[in-house]
Amino acid sequence: MNEPRPRQDDLRSIEHPGLSPAPDLEWLLPRLLATVRCVSDELRPQARLAATLGLDHSLERDYGLDSLARVELIARVDRDLGVALGEAALTEAETPRDLLRFITRTGGRAADTAGPVEPRSTQQPPVADTAPESYPPDAVQTLVAVFEWHLQRHPDRVLITLYENGDQPVDLSYADLHRDALALAAGLRALGLDRGDKVAIMLPTGREFFAAFFGALVAGAVPVPLYPPARPSQLEDHLKRITGIMRNAQARVLVTVERAKPLAHLLRAQVETLQTVGTVADLSLADSPAAPAELAASDIAFLQYTSGSTGDPKGVILTHANLLANLRAMWRASKVSSTDTFVSWLPLYHDMGLIGACLGALVLGFHLVLMSPLAFLARPARWLETIHRYRGTVSAAPNFAYELCLAKVSDADLARLDLSSWRLAFNGAEPVSPDTLERFAARFAPCGLKREALTPVYGLAESTVGLAFPPVGRGPWIDRVDRATLARDGVAAKARPDDAQPLRIVSCGLPLPGHEMRVIDAGGRELPERAQGRVQFRGPSSTQGYLNNPVANQGLFDGAWLNTGDLGYMAAGELFLTGREKDIIIRGGFNIHPQELETAVADIAGIRKGGVAVFAASDPRSGTERLVVLAETRVRDPVQRQQMAQAITALSATLLGAPADDVVLAPPRSVLKTSSGKTRRAACRELYEQGRLGVTQRAPWRQWAALAATAAAARARRAWRSGGRLAWGLWAWAVFCALAALALCAVLVVPGLDRRRRAARALTLGAIRLIGLPVRMEGLDRLPPGRPLIVVANHASYVDSILLGAVLPAEFSFAAKRELADVPLIGPALRRLGIAFVERFDATQGVEDTRSLEARVRAGESMVFFPEGTLRRASGLQPFKLGAFVIAAETGTPLVPVTLNGTRSLLRDQAWLPQRGDVRVTIGEPIPPAGPGWDHALELRDAARKAMAAGLSETTLDV
Repeated sequence: MNEPRPRQDDLRSIEHPGLSPAPDLEWLLPRLLATVRCVSDELRPQARLAATLGLDHSLERDYGLDSLARVELIARVDRDLGVALGEAALTEAETPRDLLRFITRTGGRAADTAGPVEPRSTQQPPVADTAPESYPPDAVQTLVAVFEWHLQRHPDRVLITLYENGDQPVDLSYADLHRDALALAAGLRALGLDRGDKVAIMLPTGREFFAAFFGALVAGAVPVPLYPPARPSQLEDHLKRITGIMRNAQARVLVTVERAKPLAHLLRAQVETLQTVGTVADLSLADSPAAPAELAASDIAFLQYTSGSTGDPKGVILTHANLLANLRAMWRASKVSSTDTFVSWLPLYHDMGLIGACLGALVLGFHLVLMSPLAFLARPARWLETIHRYRGTVSAAPNFAYELCLAKVSDADLARLDLSSWRLAFNGAEPVSPDTLERFAARFAPCGLKREALTPVYGLAESTVGLAFPPVGRGPWIDRVDRATLARDGVAAKARPDDAQPLRIVSCGLPLPGHEMRVIDAGGRELPERAQGRVQFRGPSSTQGYLNNPVANQGLFDGAWLNTGDLGYMAAGELFLTGREKDIIIRGGFNIHPQELETAVADIAGIRKGGVAVFAASDPRSGTERLVVLAETRVRDPVQRQQMAQAITALSATLLGAPADDVVLAPPRSVLKTSSGKTRRAACRELYEQGRLGVTQRAPWRQWAALAATAAAARARRAWRSGGRLAWGLWAWAVFCALAALALCAVLVVPGLDRRRRAARALTLGAIRLIGLPVRMEGLDRLPPGRPLIVVANHASYVDSILLGAVLPAEFSFAAKRELADVPLIGPALRRLGIAFVERFDATQGVEDTRSLEARVRAGESMVFFPEGTLRRASGLQPFKLGAFVIAAETGTPLVPVTLNGTRSLLRDQAWLPQRGDVRVTIGEPIPPAGPGWDHALELRDAARKAMAAGLSETTLDV
């Protein structure tokens, strides 16, 4: 591939201060661009546009690289260029130039895959606990009391070894975490938070997360962990998505990163309870330590929001009693103690990472070695190397992580690993594949990993985190079931030894001590072993329900039992899951489960891993359900696509006993996923039934007919909407012109300024009512009567001054640009309304006009200003001119910020036809000036801008 030679200014613009020797950019730059373009072309083979893109094009918008594509890109750059970008490049790099900057920061050193991995225990051994009393007794009933118990006995013991930035670990003791928590708790109490108030935490893996989480607990508040955005560029969209959770939780404080603070108005405008958005540093009061709150076991410890909860938030209520009961039951079942070392990269917003690893460490006192999820995604071998380095005994991950290690850990990495210390490799949080278990055991056996260490488990947030664990040291139990009997009769009969295609299902284990599970039929009757049905549970770990969600609670509880939403059967007292209750496909009286077919289809050449969804679609003609397979592929060749569809159909017939009714081969990212990566089959089905995924097996003429009908309907809808908009716009113009003529006559004829203004105001309000424009007024009572005021408003449309003239009291005068004074009829009418004209282009005259306005305000007149000067099409607030703020500061007149929403869409700059839409006028609290002078005028400007931006539905860039 011939790459264009980089320009010299490209090379000079790459910053690499203080590095010696510097990377050879003449060699590096074209190779990096080639790698980025290669990945981009693989994602969009039909476009082939990457060759035209360069250093400063966006990796996401231009090159089309999503999160997973970035993981692949980072891995290829590390491998092909022999450098170590690190996990920060995964989220912070927006362009190839940014990737180059990451490379130059390291001086172009090779990726950390060549040298031996030295056990850290030989460099800095973790503190071992040999005291006989190393585990708090059951009489300690809250997480805060557990924390205090450990703190009194071994404050300096290392609880967490944290890899927060790169490969430099930080050891955190109980005393360190306690000090951080007390400072944050003091800050929360200073804000007036009461016991039980909710504190949302949107932070990446790091020390600040623990300060926020434990600090909220110490203050008696309820932490609400939220998943952080994948990349800084997604921050605003991400904040919009979590507003549903914030509203449901009724959060009063959001603890987040610095870069999220400027967008806090997006949340405050939609979350009424939200009082403060700040960082840990903002909120902490180190000099005012707070005493721990007095808590009871029945108090809510924190809220765990389940996957896909942004649309219909399900905040699982977990009490201190729930958490301690579950942790103690899990670790007793698995024989984990304070002498273990748990290595984790699991995100802290997820129950398996937060409860199983972090709170497990707090309660039991084992050593936790914690990495960022990004560190694992950027280089999966790092997880296994950390287990090797620390002689880790326990670790946990979803099934996909084990698959990622199989795909990404090289033979060279394998040769350097010693995994003989790893005795519990938990696999949970998503369906466990028997093939993954067996291949992982075989691949890493040379590293000392024992098959018995592989431990599939089952849990859900509604049972805190864990519900079923297998016996320690047994290894996976994979049940071979006759698939026809299970589909036909709902019975998990054992497959014959000569069955070539048995259904293989992995055991999730036994119920935790003190917990119960059962399987019931549709009528609520408990089923015998090996009979498939709905899985229910109960026990001390069971949630009290979902916060503020009575509809979801009705589906959760069945008397004393709770529904898991899963289907399965019991055998030898152990649970075997067969699928989700809502995902089951009933076709011709047979129950069909999608997971196995999805796994098999993903192995077909050309099909993207993880890009398969099998679901049912209604078929009213046959009275049963259609079996649909949606598979993502980049293949465009018609012959190859036909072969892939045939292979999928054959697999369906072999595995399920019935061919797929429809196979949809779709481009990448067509299969919808939750935030935690689970397939949203119901959402895929909805798109399919709407015809938005396409249908591959219909006759061509039917496809063309359907497309033509869809296009015709779309055109008709567009024509109807367009006609309606035109009719309303013309009606608005007709009303405006008619009443404007009446207002002009009244202003020119009626004696007295106050009468003229009232007449113009009444006619304007009449026009608004006649055209049916929805205008909502907020905060009119905030205008203090009987004293002069200065109103400043954003300027988004030609109608702003007309609208404000209608809703503000008649005594307000307006400042307008001087050009209007020379317009025939309009100029004289404006003068008779007391409008003050301001020169915009002649600086000397402008100063004089400002002095004139200042004199009018000193005389007791209230004025309205548009500090942006003139309107523009661009959304958001433009830079403010200082005239209004100088006048307010010099005269001591309170400044009232007013925010107009909707007027830009009503009549944009350079447009002539009004567009009907909601309009909102929000009057803010008056801002008293601190005194005269330039500095105080600037303070007024900044305060007004902040208040207006907070109420503006448009995003404003800092200026």
